[in-house]
Amino acid sequence: MLIRNVEVEGSAGTDVRIGADGRIGEIGRGLAGSADVDGRGGALLPGLHDHHVHLTALAADASSVRVGPAEVHGADGLRAALRSGPPGQWVRAVGYHESVAGDLDRSALDALVADRPVRVQHRSGAMWFLNTAALRAAGLDGDGRLWREDERLRHSVPPVRLDLAGLGRRSARLGVTGFTNADPRPAPGLRRTLSVLPQRLTVMGLDSPVKVMLDDAALPAPGDLAARVRAVRPRPVAVHCVTRVQLLVTLLALEEAGPVAGDRVEHGAVVPAETVSWIRRLGLTVVTQPHFPVERGRQYAVEVHPDDRAHLYRCRSLAEAGVPIAAGTDAPYGTDDPWAVMRAAVGRDDGEGVTPEAALRLFLGAPERPARARRLTVGAPADLCLLHMPLREALHVLSADTVRAAYVAGRPITP
Repeated sequence: MLIRNVEVEGSAGTDVRIGADGRIGEIGRGLAGSADVDGRGGALLPGLHDHHVHLTALAADASSVRVGPAEVHGADGLRAALRSGPPGQWVRAVGYHESVAGDLDRSALDALVADRPVRVQHRSGAMWFLNTAALRAAGLDGDGRLWREDERLRHSVPPVRLDLAGLGRRSARLGVTGFTNADPRPAPGLRRTLSVLPQRLTVMGLDSPVKVMLDDAALPAPGDLAARVRAVRPRPVAVHCVTRVQLLVTLLALEEAGPVAGDRVEHGAVVPAETVSWIRRLGLTVVTQPHFPVERGRQYAVEVHPDDRAHLYRCRSLAEAGVPIAAGTDAPYGTDDPWAVMRAAVGRDDGEGVTPEAALRLFLGAPERPARARRLTVGAPADLCLLHMPLREALHVLSADTVRAAYVAGRPITP
């Protein structure tokens, strides 16, 4: 395939030839042959890679009722949303936060909906709430609060239709050519399930890195975590860190076990200033969600301890300190639109905002080295994002509307 008249790394009027092997064969002006694609002066970039996403949960969104703060207000609104389907059928609701209608459990849900099985997922993805009808149908007991019980639920509740084909098409329109699936315990057959996606796929746990999940309620001692890390070496690890203590335990453990290239801190939700140089010295990459303080600002202002608010989802300060950074959407627990994440990263008013160029680079890294931006060079895989306009114009808007087409191994994947 020959793509003519595109902008490549600031050079306008460039042609790019893709070989039969799915790699870039030539880059230059006036390449011989007839054009398969007229780029019309638009920028040609490496395809975007979402470095932290939960793909089956995101695909299940199409079969779910959204009950987050943006969609539902108060107990009456939650009741109406949960009763929107036919009586007797299972209701799967997602995105819930206590600001909607307070704490949930079996009794609270029964007061809202008792005539059908209902399960509601907390916005964090860590907790499910089930009403009595759902508990009975699933053969479960208790107060209806299931903490990190996804694997148990998988065998107890009816399967949800996964619109993976739709997910792949939407992501292609966003210019996404690759995903890193970040589930802590990949379900059996996950790679086969996800093979319908046209994007390239990295699955934590099956591929590198190995996901390590931490929860404050069952936090290991640093020495125990170091032993877990040593057990998977030489593979790198990606450690889930959403609290100050989780980060400190992780840094102590990696100090003891010894870091390797590719080790990552996932989220970095709270990164105290005094730990930044430590993270840099260990050579860790932070894969963060710079949009969360924007999406969840009101809740964080109430819920986050005042001592932690200045350290939320660092971006600019990490980059300035020499810490490698990249971004993942964490969808469906955040937006699945990388361009929205970029806009949020630029627009932050807490001193952590970055330039549009830096925001774009958060999604241009290689899966195994998220902070190392890929470039269009001869021999590189032809995973590409073609824009409608030159890059300078696109950086002013940072919108999915600027995406014209996406290619994986030189094959178009956009509908």
